[in-house]
Amino acid sequence: MRKIGFTDTTLRDGHQSLWATRMQIEDMLPILHNIDEIGYHSLEAWGGATFDVSLRYLQEDPWERLRLIKSHIKKTPLQMLLRGQSVVGYQHYADDVVREFVRLAVKNGIDIIRIFDALNDVRNMVVPIEASKEAGAHVQGAVVYTVSPVHTLDHFVEKAQALAELGCDSICIKDMAGLLTPYRAYELIARIKDKLDILVQLHSHYIGGLAIGAYIKAADAGVDVIDTASLPLAFGASQPPVETVVKCLEDSEVATGLYLSKLFEIADFIEELRKRRGHERGVTRIAYMRVFEHQIPGGMISNFVSQLEQQKAAHRINEVLDEIPKVREELGYPPLVTPTSQIVGTQAVLNVLSGERYKMVPGEVKAYVHGEYGEPPGKINPIIQKKIIGNDKPLHCRPADLLEPAMEKARQECAGLARSPEDVISYVLFPQIAKKFLEDRQNGTLQTPEPEKPVLAPPRSIDQQPVVSRAATFKEEKKVNLKDIKELVKLLDDTAISELDLESEGVKISIKKNPGISASGTPAASAPVVIPAPAEESAQTPAVKEHRIPEVSELQDNCEYIKSPMVGTFYVSAAPEAEPFVQSGQQIQAGQVVCIIEAMKLMNEIESDFAGKIMEILVENGQPVEFGQPLFVVAK
Repeated sequence: MRKIGFTDTTLRDGHQSLWATRMQIEDMLPILHNIDEIGYHSLEAWGGATFDVSLRYLQEDPWERLRLIKSHIKKTPLQMLLRGQSVVGYQHYADDVVREFVRLAVKNGIDIIRIFDALNDVRNMVVPIEASKEAGAHVQGAVVYTVSPVHTLDHFVEKAQALAELGCDSICIKDMAGLLTPYRAYELIARIKDKLDILVQLHSHYIGGLAIGAYIKAADAGVDVIDTASLPLAFGASQPPVETVVKCLEDSEVATGLYLSKLFEIADFIEELRKRRGHERGVTRIAYMRVFEHQIPGGMISNFVSQLEQQKAAHRINEVLDEIPKVREELGYPPLVTPTSQIVGTQAVLNVLSGERYKMVPGEVKAYVHGEYGEPPGKINPIIQKKIIGNDKPLHCRPADLLEPAMEKARQECAGLARSPEDVISYVLFPQIAKKFLEDRQNGTLQTPEPEKPVLAPPRSIDQQPVVSRAATFKEEKKVNLKDIKELVKLLDDTAISELDLESEGVKISIKKNPGISASGTPAASAPVVIPAPAEESAQTPAVKEHRIPEVSELQDNCEYIKSPMVGTFYVSAAPEAEPFVQSGQQIQAGQVVCIIEAMKLMNEIESDFAGKIMEILVENGQPVEFGQPLFVVAK
C-alpha cells in the first residue's frame, strides 16, 4: 500500500484565508507539541502574508515567531511560502535581498521552501532556487494553476519540467483559487508523474467545493503529498479539512498514517480559540462560488471583502466581481495569486469606485504592464496598455536584472534601529511598516505576547484574558472584542442599556444611545453614538497631533482640495529616507504625484487633477485617511 503525505497549513494559509492572517504567536504555542506528534509530511507555518501582517497589525517580529515555532517543533519539517523574486512582499527585490532573506529563513528554522512566481515566469525563480539550495533547504518549485485560454495542461507540464531542470527537489501544483476539477487533477498529476521522477504535491482551496474531489483523484493518479488544514480553519476560502480527507481515503489503496482521535484533539483546541477570538467558521457562500468566474484565490477573499468595507463599498462587491475577469483578460490573463491578485483586484475596485475605467492606476499596475513583474502569460490589450504606460515599451528581460543591490543602503538607513540582519531584511521588504515597528520596539511601546499557556489548556474565563482581547459582557454574556466597535454598536442597539463606558489600552470610550440611524443603516429609535471619552495621558501613551481641516467656506476662491480616493495610510514619500513628493509652497502640475496612499496591499500613487500651488498639507506622514478626506489645499 502506497503512503500519501499531508502538509498542515493551519498556522499559515488556514488563518490567512479565513482570519485575515490574524493568528498570533500566543495562539499557536500551546498546540505546537500536539501538531508535531501527528506525523505530517511538513508544517507550513511561515511566509506568505504572515510576515507583513506580523509587523503591520500584530506588532510581532516575524523572525522571532519563526524561532519560537522552531523551538517547539522537533520532528516535523517547517515549510514556508516564498513569492519568488517578490520574497514575501508585493514587488520584485534585488538579488542580494533575495539571497539574504533565504539564508536567514533557513538559519532561523525553515526546512522546506515552496517557491512560486505569480506569472509562472521561471526566470523569476532562478535566484530564489539557487539561494535555497545553497542554504541547505529542500526546494519545492510551485506551478501556479489557473484557467484561461492560454493556460493548457501542456503549459503546466512544461513549467514543472523547467523547475525540475533548475534542481528543485519536488514540484507543487498550487491551485490557489480552487479551480482544479477532479478529473483534470487526475490528468495533470498523471502527466507530470509520467514525465518526471520527482515528488509531486497538490495544494488547493475548498472555496468552490472542488478540492476534496481533486485530492481523491490526485491520490489515484499518484500524488505524493496534499495540503490540508485543521477542521476549524478549513472549508470556505481555506484548504479542505484533514479529518475529512483522511476519512475519504480510508478504503483506498493509499495509507495516510494519521489518526482521527489526535486530529480532533487539535481541532477542539483551535475551535475554542476561534470562539474566543470571535472568528467565523469557513463557509462557502454564493459570492465565493463565483470563483469559477472571477478566480479570486482563497487567501485574498477575506482581505478583499474587508478592504471593500473599508472603502465604504461593500454593497458594490458584485460590480467588482464582474469587473475582475474583464481586467484580468485585458492584462493578459495573469494567474490571480499574490501579487497579481492584488494588482488585478485593486484595479477592478478603482475602476468601479472612480466611475471611469483606468482613470486611476496604481504604480504596481503600471509596473506590471511595463513588464517589471515578468512576462504576462497572454497578450495585454494594446489599448489598455497605451492608456496605462503611454508610448513606453515593455521590458522583456528578467526584471531583477535592472535592480541595483539594496542591502548595504538599507543597513545605512536603519542604523541605530536594526539590532540584527533580520531587522535589516524586514526594513528592506517593508520600509515604512518595519521602520515604525523598529521605532516602537526601541521606544518600548510594542505589545508583549502573553506567557505561554499549557498544552490544550481549557479556554480562559473572560477576566483572565489579556487586555488586547478582553471583552465587555452584556446581553446574555455575549463576548465582544473591544476593538470591534462596529459590533459593540450593533449589540448595544439591541439592548436596553443606554450607556456603556469601556477602557482598553489606555483609551476610554463612552457609547450612548441617541435617536438616529442604527448600525445596520436603518432608522432606529435609539441608535448608539460612539464618543471618545477623555483619558489621562501616560508616559507610554504619546499625544496624538490633531490637524484641523479648513472648512470649504474658509478656502480662497481659487483654492481646492486634493482628496483621498480611498481608505488607507498616507505617506509623503516612497520610502522613509526619500524626499517628499511635494512640500508646502511648491508649484505642481496636473498629473503630478503628490503622495502615496497604501491600501489593499499596494502603494497607490495619488496624482493631482489640476495645476497649482500647495498651500497646506492637511495630513501627517503615516496617518490613516478616509475615503474623500482632504489631503492638500491647492491654489489653482
